[in-house]
Amino acid sequence: MNKVPFSERIWIGTRIGLAALCAAWFFLDPSPIRGAVAPGGTTAKPPGKPAATPAPARTIPRDPYVGAIVVDVGAKRVLFEDRADVQGYPASVLKLMDLLIILDRIEGGQLSFQDKVPVSAKAAATGGSQVWLAEREVFTVDELLYALMVRSANDAAVALAEKVAGNTSAFVGLMNQRARDLGMTSTRFSSVHGLPPGPGQPHDVTTARDLARLCYAVLQKRDALRYTSTRQRTFRPASSKGAVVMRSHNPLLAQVAGCDGLKTGYIAAAGFSIAVTAQRQDRRLVAVVLGSADRKHAAHEPIPIVNIN
Repeated sequence: MNKVPFSERIWIGTRIGLAALCAAWFFLDPSPIRGAVAPGGTTAKPPGKPAATPAPARTIPRDPYVGAIVVDVGAKRVLFEDRADVQGYPASVLKLMDLLIILDRIEGGQLSFQDKVPVSAKAAATGGSQVWLAEREVFTVDELLYALMVRSANDAAVALAEKVAGNTSAFVGLMNQRARDLGMTSTRFSSVHGLPPGPGQPHDVTTARDLARLCYAVLQKRDALRYTSTRQRTFRPASSKGAVVMRSHNPLLAQVAGCDGLKTGYIAAAGFSIAVTAQRQDRRLVAVVLGSADRKHAAHEPIPIVNIN
């Protein structure tokens, strides 16, 4: 197998590393990597490669991460992977599946961006990151998609799920079916938002490779980047008291040239995760880091991940 040449060594931590990886693909030779699996592409695993490693029952974040992968989207080629098939908890990164399902429905004519979404008591009571929806408020699908992607609003996730499927359990069923359709064989969703599970409820689980497949599918949707690239937007702009200035949790939108998505996620049991995409000229990259133990450590104490001559 030919080595992939770099013009320089890349020393990265999880957050700094994502920025480096977004830039580094310019130096990559386009020759395929044997055994790589690209989202939407054909699996070509080497003999004896183990199946996905199950996530432990409690906390799983690692230093520097549970798993990572970088994909050239246009070529459907994996450029770098490290423990990409080890399972972790996606937290809010799973909201990309919410977005995908809703854009599927809009593309199919079953839903429109201007359809009205009533807020239920369940949606209004959902905690974590939110836009403080109130029961019986009504918003458009478009407004709630911005809340979902920019603010990572869990209450918006519940409201949209109920609009599409009637209840969150049915929507989770749609999420798992879509995951199977995409070949996300190591993924199992249990929630529409990625929050810590309640008593008796399992964690959402996935892998870096499966999230890359999800990102690939999302990027095929014409309107996806309109939401994932937004750095700031006001929710309820006409309200003097209820307006919420939403700011993206993705710092790379401002730090990496060409970065226009996709999603971050964090819960204590999962650690910090990010799925990011950037485009330069005619090439697009997706990089996923799943389950980093410490965002501050990752930002300030870079460690070697890649050193290919």
